[in-house]
Amino acid sequence: MIHSKEELLEAKRQIDSTLHKLQETVKTLEGKENPIRYKSQITLAKRRIQAFTLAVSLIERELAQTTE
Repeated sequence: MIHSKEELLEAKRQIDSTLHKLQETVKTLEGKENPIRYKSQITLAKRRIQAFTLAVSLIERELAQTTE
């Protein structure tokens, strides 16, 4: 499936926004009085961060190829 440069840039912008929110969520949960209580939420957020980071990397690679 081929996507336009604009579609890729918008997808990256949305993912970057979500990544920022997830990173703030992890900081908040880890800063709570009893972070062990939130272990599953922290783990889920960290896994999502990894997945979105990978997605951004792939989008950036695709963008690099479209501008060549």
